[in-house]
Amino acid sequence: MNAQSVAIDTTGKNLANVNNTSYSREVVNFGSLGTVETPTGPESTGLTALGVEQIRSSVLDNQVMSADAQASYYTTQQSAYQQAQAGLGQTVSSSASTSSTQSSTDSGVGAALDDLFNGFQSLAANPTDTGTRQALLQSASILTDRLQSTDANLAQVQSGLMTQVQGNVTTANGLLSSIAQLNGQISRLEVGNPGSAVDLRDQRQADLEQLSAIMPVSSTEQTNGSDQVTATDGSGNPVTLVSNATVTGPITFDGTSQISAGSPSKVLSLASGSIQGAIDASTGGIQTLRDNLNSLANQLVTSVNAVYNPTGTTGNFFTAGNTTAATISIDPSVTAANLKASDGGAAGDNTVALGIANLANSTFSTASGDSIDGSFDSFYAGTVSGFGQTLSGVNSQVNDQTSIQTLVTNQRDAVSGVNLDEEMTNLLKYQRSYQASAQVFQTVDSLLDTVITTLGTITA
Repeated sequence: MNAQSVAIDTTGKNLANVNNTSYSREVVNFGSLGTVETPTGPESTGLTALGVEQIRSSVLDNQVMSADAQASYYTTQQSAYQQAQAGLGQTVSSSASTSSTQSSTDSGVGAALDDLFNGFQSLAANPTDTGTRQALLQSASILTDRLQSTDANLAQVQSGLMTQVQGNVTTANGLLSSIAQLNGQISRLEVGNPGSAVDLRDQRQADLEQLSAIMPVSSTEQTNGSDQVTATDGSGNPVTLVSNATVTGPITFDGTSQISAGSPSKVLSLASGSIQGAIDASTGGIQTLRDNLNSLANQLVTSVNAVYNPTGTTGNFFTAGNTTAATISIDPSVTAANLKASDGGAAGDNTVALGIANLANSTFSTASGDSIDGSFDSFYAGTVSGFGQTLSGVNSQVNDQTSIQTLVTNQRDAVSGVNLDEEMTNLLKYQRSYQASAQVFQTVDSLLDTVITTLGTITA
């Protein structure tokens, strides 16, 4: 009866945790209380519960941890690139365009570029018109504002990613400490009874999986029941993070791209996890986008000023030293009144305005010392479409990895998860066994009562 009672309690515990993703199914191991010799041979003296065993596969657990790390890596990048897309202020796709027909609705840099060159084209047609001059300066101001705000938005996304990484590092260190504490508790409780600290093992596995989503780690169970947790350095060598009940060296972040840990501290090579996803998004796709915007701004300032101030003595249109997206600006000396359509020509001369308008169709080459390849529009369109392809690729990776994660998790659940039908069947079986055992005791008690009553009557 005691054995069946333990089995009923264990089955009830399984049913109570049917929706707990961190729980592994438990089963009772039964054994004999011993044997006695009878005329017909040895017979068991009864059934006992030897202990509760946790159904868990370390291979499947590690596969789930790896899948979690990969999924977290891509979802982190996806979120970062979506934020960058919003900061770009331009529709992003793998075939992005900056057609001038979109200028009335597009709030991005591409439309502002078109409006600038269209403004110089209008000035060439009406060199002395005050309204045209004011409209041109407004278009130029909008372009510089958009370049500055776009760069600021992207910088803010990068700053947020670095803050996220630091937060993940703090969380990871907390999980390492928790795992170390659980190691100590498990090793103490399982002395002489390996595998018995099932609830603590569930907690430790949950921590390991949460840690894996942040950074890829491996765990190896030791003879005392504790897990040794390791990461990998740049040479592929293991770096111990947790040994028994000790965190060997906390995880640190240098603020840019390097994660270190262990004792002595070594730079880790993280191929997945949310930490690396954030770092790669910041230093990869988003930084490339900012670099391209800087190249565009530099080429724009250099080319426009070269036409606007051919002698280098009559004043620039853009501030000469401000050649990045963050700093580009109209020269403070330029006003609607002194805006040049020509460099010292007659009142109707439009050579400067026409020359700058024609820059829209000019082709540049980095091989010739320019900052960009192609025209302004094509370079920016390529920048946007390239970023769109990056985002599209990450979206596909998220979908693929989510499917893999679901598949691996389902495979583990088939082994370690709680099956409601199976547990209900077991519960009925153990209850019936308990009732049968109780009935045996009742029968024996009744027989003994009859014998004692009969003997008492005979004696009397």
